[in-house]
Amino acid sequence: MSQAGAQSDLPGRRGVESDMRARIAIDLGAESCRVSLLRWRDGYAKIELIHRIPNGPVHMNGSLCWPLDTIVAGLDEGLRKAAQAAPEGVASIAVDGWAVDYVRLGKDGQPLCQPFCYRDERTIAEKQAADQIAYPQWMFGHTGAQSLRINTVYQLLADRAAGIDPHAPWICLPEYVLYRLGGRRVAEYTNATHTGLVDLETGDWSPHLLQLLDIPADALPPIVPAGTVVGKLQGPLADLAAFRDTQLIAPACHDTASAIAGIPMALENAAYICSGTWSLVGTLIKAPVTTQEAMDAGFTNQGAAGGGFCFHTNVNGMWILKQCLESWRKGGRPWELDALIASATECNDFPGIVSVDAPPLLLDGDMPALLNEQLRGNGYATIDDSAGNEPMFARVIFESLASRYATVLQSLNEMLGCTLQRIHILGGGSLNKLLTRLTAEHTGLPVETGNVESSTIGNFAVQLASNEAQGGPLQADAVRRWAQWICDAGSAAQAQARRSEAQPTLK
Repeated sequence: MSQAGAQSDLPGRRGVESDMRARIAIDLGAESCRVSLLRWRDGYAKIELIHRIPNGPVHMNGSLCWPLDTIVAGLDEGLRKAAQAAPEGVASIAVDGWAVDYVRLGKDGQPLCQPFCYRDERTIAEKQAADQIAYPQWMFGHTGAQSLRINTVYQLLADRAAGIDPHAPWICLPEYVLYRLGGRRVAEYTNATHTGLVDLETGDWSPHLLQLLDIPADALPPIVPAGTVVGKLQGPLADLAAFRDTQLIAPACHDTASAIAGIPMALENAAYICSGTWSLVGTLIKAPVTTQEAMDAGFTNQGAAGGGFCFHTNVNGMWILKQCLESWRKGGRPWELDALIASATECNDFPGIVSVDAPPLLLDGDMPALLNEQLRGNGYATIDDSAGNEPMFARVIFESLASRYATVLQSLNEMLGCTLQRIHILGGGSLNKLLTRLTAEHTGLPVETGNVESSTIGNFAVQLASNEAQGGPLQADAVRRWAQWICDAGSAAQAQARRSEAQPTLK
């Protein structure tokens, strides 16, 4: 396909033909942070992973925190590599990542400290106290967000209890990266809805809730919609030729919203499972659902790119397996994930399943021992945590996850009065063929697997849809068309490469 032919096939030509520069997506993940580059090559949009930074919470002064200095240093390195790889220049940079965690800023605009990890136990007492003032039932009806102790609202209260200035400005992590690169301090809507502080009716911070919990409004950033241009790249990086006129865009800053935006097909009558550290299980809806039934089932209403809501529940995910792998590594029994999954496939005599959302399994600790406690409590035999039994632990985890998925989907059907007909798994879990098979068996539904880097595709799709909108409101249909085009272009490019490799070479 010629370059001209490719442009004629673009889902939205306005503003695109004149700017064929590269674009950068930064994805902040609880296990790794990634810098990816989209370039226009031979008529196709080609995405390349430029740089990956290992990530994970670390213990600092008795708390569980994110190593912010390490993260931003790695991102700077990745951006420099991207600039070198894109001599045509970079049109925009956008950042998505996990929700609820944030950076407090001092008067100089610099971080006051390393940001706390949502898994830190400091919020337990604060949520219990807050529940006596702002009842969880009322909070859910008012904000649409499930009242979880990890939510930003309870972290802010924990800051105050620890003596941190409650008036110190804060900004969620993906938006902090944009701010640090030269953008305005903002809260992108899909990410803001995870804080537990957004009024469901107005789509803005809730003055009533802020007053009720004595949270200073002057510390909050203004909320902006997905696709908003928040400035231009500034600082030392802007001196690089590729970055001399690069816009900073707030995409769907919550990585799940970006992942859903990266699905290249409509989700009518379909459920999604975003499988990573957490498994987010749900579907897209047009209007929020805040019934007592939805609350009791653990569902939440979070903003989606271009309108509507991601209606899902948080299921503890690969965090359990990650903690097991770390425990075994420390014990001198390291496993590669692929080998562990392959061995787990043969473990058909596993002792039983556990509740993956049991509170002890959400925390940092000796996960094999915690799993055995859950097995024992459910009346099952425990597993000897010794060499050779690691696949049995993994099989228990995967069976338990698939069983939980089935329960969630049954709740979805009952609450929405529908019959979901298929499941779309995306994220790292889409590569786990055993979990995919078990999910199909437990739910009785066909399972399709999406792109492992769906959040990256959604990030780029929002950037391109934002460029197409030229300052107007972001359209969900435009985002989906761009996601479809990116996926199709990638598949076509791969097919072309395979055909080229198959051509005989003349000697």
